[in-house]
Parts: sequence; C-alpha cells; structure tokens
Amino acid sequence: MEKIRMTTPIVEMDGDEMTRVLWQWIKELLIEPYVDLKTEYYDLGLRERDATDDAVTVASAQATKKWGVAVKCATITPNAQRVEEYHLKKMWKSPNGTIRRILDGTVFRAPILVDGITPYVPGWKKPIVLARHAYGDIYNSVEARVEEGGTAYLVVCDKDGNEVSRRTIHSFDGDGIVQGAHNLDKSIASFARSCFNYALDYKIPVWFGAKDTISKTYDHRFKDIFNEIYQTEYAAKFEEANIYFLYTLIDDVVARVMRSEGGMLWACKNYDGDVMSDMVATAYGSLGMMSSVLVSPDGNYEFEAAHGTVTRHYYKHLKGEETSTNSVATIWAWTGALAKRGELDGNQPLVDFAKKLEKATIDTIESGYMTGDLIPMFKKEGITPVKLNSRRFLEKIAEKL
Repeated sequence: MEKIRMTTPIVEMDGDEMTRVLWQWIKELLIEPYVDLKTEYYDLGLRERDATDDAVTVASAQATKKWGVAVKCATITPNAQRVEEYHLKKMWKSPNGTIRRILDGTVFRAPILVDGITPYVPGWKKPIVLARHAYGDIYNSVEARVEEGGTAYLVVCDKDGNEVSRRTIHSFDGDGIVQGAHNLDKSIASFARSCFNYALDYKIPVWFGAKDTISKTYDHRFKDIFNEIYQTEYAAKFEEANIYFLYTLIDDVVARVMRSEGGMLWACKNYDGDVMSDMVATAYGSLGMMSSVLVSPDGNYEFEAAHGTVTRHYYKHLKGEETSTNSVATIWAWTGALAKRGELDGNQPLVDFAKKLEKATIDTIESGYMTGDLIPMFKKEGITPVKLNSRRFLEKIAEKL
C-alpha cells in the first residue's frame, strides 16, 4: 500500500529504559509500515541530557513551539542513586518540568477504558479526567540544606532590587532543609481557562481543590483566580450546558471522588495532579492505560505516556529475560500526536489512521490478548485472557490493524 504522507513533522522526544525499547517497536511494527513518518528527533535519554547539560531538553521544547505538536517517551528524573548509576555531572531536573515551564499550559490525563476491565473502585462508571497544572510548585522550586544554627528567610525585592519584605521561615536548632516554590497569576489563569474550556467541550463538571485554609496566600490565590474567572467568563456558559464548577478543600475533593461515579474533570495543582493521576490510572486498570497531553495557551500540544520508564522490566530485558510491559499509554501518545498533526494540517487519512490504531489496540485487549498487568482485572464472559510478552502484544495489535 502507499504510505500516508505527512506535510509537517512531529517533534519526537525519545526517552529511557523499557519505554525507549517499546518506542522503537511501536514505530517499527505499528506506524512506519503505514505512515511516511516525519519527525524532528531529540534524544531525551538521560545520558544525552547529561552530555548536553540538558540543552537538548530545552531545544525539544522550543521545537514544539515551532511545529505545534510533539510526542514524548517516558524519561528518568534522576535522584542520587541515578547520579551514581549513570555517572552524571549533576542531579538534573525533571525534563517534563522543564518542557512544561517553557510551554506552560495544562496536562489533561484520561483513562483508556476497555470492556472487560472493571475499575478497582466499583462505583466509578464514567471516566475521571485529571487536569494537572503544568507550572511551578516544587517542580520549579529551589532547595537548600541548612546547618544547625542557620536561619532561612523569605525575602522579596522589587524590580529595582529594593527589599520589600522579609519573613523568617525558620531558625534551625538542628540540621534541616528548606524549599522555595513559586507560581504566576497568568499561569494559574491559563490553567483555569483551559479547564473550563475542556469541561464545556465535553459537557462535564469541574472539581478543583487546594489547601487555602492552611496556605492562606499561595493556595488561596489559586482559589481566588479560579472563582473570579468562572464568575466573570464561564458561569452563564456552564449553566447553559447544565454543568457546574465546585471548589472545595483538596482532602474533601479526594473523598468526593472516591464516592462518585466519575464523569468529572478533576483540576489539580502540579504536585496533586502528579500523584492523583497515577492513583486514578491504577484504579481504572493500570498506569499503562492513561492518556496524557499538555495543551499550551499558544495552541501547542505535547503527547506523552502518563507513567515512568518501567525500570524493573528494563533490567530484566537487559538480562535477556522476557517482559510483559503494557505499551498502551505510549501507543496513545503516538496516536494523539498523529491525530492532532493530521487535524491541524487537514490530513484526514492521518487522523483516520490514528483512530484505527487505537481501535486495533482496544480490540486486541477485548478479544483476550494483553500484557500481564491487565490479566488479574480482565473478566469477560467466554474469554480467557492470554498473557503476551512486550513485543508479541504489539505484533498482535499489528495483526488487528
């Protein structure tokens, strides 16, 4: 067959460990036989980031702003153990954090639902979409160790460098640690509008929670900006669409979500969204069964898997041992990027191909062929699930495709 042509490239950000292996197999088995794939390639593997002093990460984000659509493999955010393992120059920051800081925007994560896989939370009948604010908080924080007897201050200066305020954070009577986080009104406002627009598109309510009772300036600012934008720009539209906006404390939101049947957009601050998206993904079936896309206010899109690099499986793979690694979320990163590229370029065959690849993936699982993580959750009358290894699962999807 003649391959589907692409007129504009996608920014391709390669990654680490087992997901890097799956990345190549997905292209080889599922995409390149059918699509004349055009990408602008960046290697965001940990060794390349270290070799370039993380310049490759910044370059990939700038390329995304140029071309509008990116697809990203899972990457390692190094800790002290990784610095030693990979002989790194330093403990580099999260590449996701760097990319999100440059692109701004909001990360939307939605479960990939399959007939036969029942959520661990039995009451969840509808998808819970996570909207994660993709800027600030601890992901762009500065940190320091403090020795006994030291004092840490929060000092604010004006644009000319004159000190405006100084508050004591803590006087240390023993060794300790200190962290400074920040956020921007314009980024919070962009987050709020992204959430409200998404909710109107999909006709679902928005739930947002923070800890304004404790964080009376930082978290309260999130609450105030969300409420102001909702009341002035969206209240009438929400009423017309028969949906609503709920703000409450984050712990109350968690309790409400657990009691709900799903069917809402759960807006989360950066750290909350990082943690809760993994919880929701696992409860719906697997971390490998959640789509993720960063949408910037400039209309740029970065699609990725919502999980990590599957280190344990990678070490088995290096030893020549068989793995059964779920690649669905990584497939969805590619299909999301291809579909968006096709949509922006008016390339309907590319959009159609992406949807067919998603359907082939779902059909493969629903017909009983899957990776090991899904076996305990799969219950469908007349079908006994078959566990496939990592590559064989992709080959089975290719047969469906």
